[in-house]
Amino acid sequence: MIVGVRMHADEADIDVALVTRLVAAQFPDWAGLPVEPVASSGTDNAMFRLGDDLAVRLPRIAGAAGNVAAEREWVPRLAPHLPVAVPEPVGVGTPTGDYPYPWTVCRWLPGTNPVAGEPGLAHDLAAFVTALRRVDPAGAPKAGRGMPLATRDAPTRAAIAASEGLADTAAITAVWDDALRVPPRTGPQAWAHADLSPGNLLVRDGRLAAVIDWGAAGVGDPTVDLIVAWNLLPAAERRAFRDALDVDDDTWRRGRGWALSISVIQLPYYQHTNPALAANSRHVLTEILAD
Repeated sequence: MIVGVRMHADEADIDVALVTRLVAAQFPDWAGLPVEPVASSGTDNAMFRLGDDLAVRLPRIAGAAGNVAAEREWVPRLAPHLPVAVPEPVGVGTPTGDYPYPWTVCRWLPGTNPVAGEPGLAHDLAAFVTALRRVDPAGAPKAGRGMPLATRDAPTRAAIAASEGLADTAAITAVWDDALRVPPRTGPQAWAHADLSPGNLLVRDGRLAAVIDWGAAGVGDPTVDLIVAWNLLPAAERRAFRDALDVDDDTWRRGRGWALSISVIQLPYYQHTNPALAANSRHVLTEILAD
């Protein structure tokens, strides 16, 4: 995406000058470090690199600001149970007259975002999802996407209508209708990251190295974490991912429904402001319809 593009009508004004002022005022030990924007397909937070070893993450909108405290509390608790790195917060900034939300300084995690369709990550992703689901859910917050799929029916159908001319809306509707016919999950609640997309994954030397952006994470129906099968994995590797997680047919159909819903809602909303995310949304819809 283009750094600095506004994606929401109520988005805060965030730039290098603001981040430099905030760091200097609240973390004077880091005041002399260079600040550089990080190109990202993320929609809720703006990212800046601070020196060589740190990153500054600022919510763009009020709806994302409430996640700062939850991430600070829960991500460090999850870290020892996971096979890959997660963000390590080292400082929490407070709102000012220039900027209205709490914000975070984390350790910089090296790696690059994977490219959709490139092979090699199915087993690493399955191992991550498996480890996360095994974490004790007691006391954890609710996952941002841990609810029954039917709760998304109205916004999904509105987005399908808004996607006329951008995608095969008739075929998408048929897949969505199929997903809604699947009975809701009845098993115990479990942890889910709830936003496993290429922009929230980092790879190094062909292996999954880190999972970032835990704003939607929490406990609920963990089926949503199957979305990575369509937004990232090539068709030839989906079977290995599914088999490693021992996913039955109904769960797989619900996971496909989640991938469809998220992508078709993103497509018309971000088609002009976030080309990378819109392109991945098109990719997801194409993969789903080809299944």
